Amino acid sequence: MSDSGNSSKSANMNIDDSFPMDNFLKGFDEVDEHKKGYKLYNFRRPDKFSKDHLRGLQDIHREFSRQLALVLTAYLRMHLEVDVVSVDQLTYDEFMRSVPNPISIAIFELNPLPGQILLGISFEVLSSIVDRMLGGVGAVEIKPRELTDVEESLLKKMIERTIQTLADAWSHVIPVESNLIGLDNNYSGIQVATPGEIVALITLEVHISGKHYGLISLCFPYPVLENILSQLTTQHIFQTKGIIATSEERQKMIEKLDTSLVDINVLFGQTDITMQEFLDLKEGDVLKLDNAATEDLIVKVNGERKFYARPGRIKDKICVKITDRYDYYIDALKRYF
Repeated sequence: MSDSGNSSKSANMNIDDSFPMDNFLKGFDEVDEHKKGYKLYNFRRPDKFSKDHLRGLQDIHREFSRQLALVLTAYLRMHLEVDVVSVDQLTYDEFMRSVPNPISIAIFELNPLPGQILLGISFEVLSSIVDRMLGGVGAVEIKPRELTDVEESLLKKMIERTIQTLADAWSHVIPVESNLIGLDNNYSGIQVATPGEIVALITLEVHISGKHYGLISLCFPYPVLENILSQLTTQHIFQTKGIIATSEERQKMIEKLDTSLVDINVLFGQTDITMQEFLDLKEGDVLKLDNAATEDLIVKVNGERKFYARPGRIKDKICVKITDRYDYYIDALKRYF
């Protein structure tokens, strides 16, 4: 009897030593949790935008930042660079508490998207732009202040161009039309979403002439983007960028390029001479070129060979008529025939 009790006690001690009960039950909990796929969820601040949605928003606004830099540089005749620095989701209340003061806010719509969107521009950017629009060099004021009525009127024109550029960037996802609702100097009086509503916040950094820096922020409440979340993916945006442009888009592109200047030269021919022969050249000397008089000439655009042409004359002006596009291989084979 005594031996049997000792044997039972010894067995129990061995089991306890080998399989601690707390760890054993904890292991079951971990396996069960893994099977059910438990995930911590913050009910105060739920994630409504997935990582793919945020990447899609980043892609859209990278294109917007590139276009905005070109538009503002041309409009203000001052070099600006715009970069996307962050794309986040947070509550509207957190967003309002994080905004500096003073700041100018534009309230606008991108029809047919529902609801309103906010565009905030820091004082550094505003003061530089307003100074430039008033004939200055684009200096930044050190002490923040509210804008005057005249300055707000000038700012409105710039913001209308900005949100139109934003609408163009969004056209890869959905055709939208921008509509400016109004301007304000304080977020406290603006309520485009409830305090607990999730918003997507896109922050852009503006470099002004390489000397001054400021921020532009875009606030998209979740209900504005809710119906097009399936289109806010990198794959969808990449595919839609390959769609052929409409005639209206092509016309807009031509209008933007219409003011660009290109250097066009016509190459009549080439020849090789020594340095001494070059130094001995005088009026009346004849240089024999390497192409025949019946061959087409080559037209260069910004130093690159682009077209074949034939020489001619219109009234008292020498001219060339484009006959074909330049082909490197055809031009190279001419030397062997």
